[in-house]
Amino acid sequence: MRALIVEKAEDGTTSAAVQDIAEDRLPEGDVTVRVEHSTVNYKDGLCIGPGGGLVRSYPHVPGIDFAGTVETTDDDRYAPGDKVVLTGWRVGEARWGGYAEKARVKADWLVPLPEGLTTRQAMAVGTAGFTSMLAVQALEDQGLKDGPVLVTGAAGGVGSVAVALLAAMGREVAAVTGRPEQEDYLRSLGATQIVARGDLAETVKRPLESETWGGCVDAVGGAMLARVLGQMQYGASVAAVGLAGGANLPATVIPFLLRGVNLLGIDSVMQPYENRVRAWARLAELLPMDKLEAMVVPATLEDLPRLGADILQGQVRGRVVVDI
Repeated sequence: MRALIVEKAEDGTTSAAVQDIAEDRLPEGDVTVRVEHSTVNYKDGLCIGPGGGLVRSYPHVPGIDFAGTVETTDDDRYAPGDKVVLTGWRVGEARWGGYAEKARVKADWLVPLPEGLTTRQAMAVGTAGFTSMLAVQALEDQGLKDGPVLVTGAAGGVGSVAVALLAAMGREVAAVTGRPEQEDYLRSLGATQIVARGDLAETVKRPLESETWGGCVDAVGGAMLARVLGQMQYGASVAAVGLAGGANLPATVIPFLLRGVNLLGIDSVMQPYENRVRAWARLAELLPMDKLEAMVVPATLEDLPRLGADILQGQVRGRVVVDI
């Protein structure tokens, strides 16, 4: 079987290359999946990169998600030939992941592929899109307010799917980007308003500003999140899913005390099975497939070392789908 193997030399440097390896090198697990597609996410870039990032042990197969067909199983919930998808559970970080022709994992980590989705479409959604759906569901559960919903980091993987999902729900979507050339792309996904990143990048001077947003999917964090909190409508919610802008939050408690703003943390790694099934079913129902296809950038295993570097530098737009 072919796999992208990341190895670590004695001097601490790492390298990534496609190799032919024996199937018996796969880790233990209940289900063996013939992988058909995977994606490239920020964590994959860290794992492939020269510093090794999140990798726990070497040699390592990155790829934090995958979709494919069950080949063998020791679990009655699955049968050979079933289509499945996996996100989370530290696959691709602490455990071998999706950048190989086969993967062996615990049955609990898998979800049956929803009817109406192909494995390629599932990975066009990927962990980023799955996380977007969790964020949108969290906003719905709290009660979205009237008015536009803000999406920060809108041209990235999480942001792109969030824009398309919210637009498909009939919501007015304000997309934040630092690149004017992304406007046509974001409007094609359903954004009705483009907000320049610089307009939200200033240091917070007043803890409360005009009530503007009925909800927010924040894929940036840091100072931008602090600024957005002061612009939320009374009782509105922010679903925070990323730390690209840093983990520090230079904000006060005033938006929470005086406006009842809710800050919802979204973690896609170890979601309960029921939440994962619900999110994937709603993705299959809501996400416009034509818009999904517009996000896709195709890739091969051989492309991954370059793409890993590109995504760390913010040079990848949309959803990279790896044809395994």
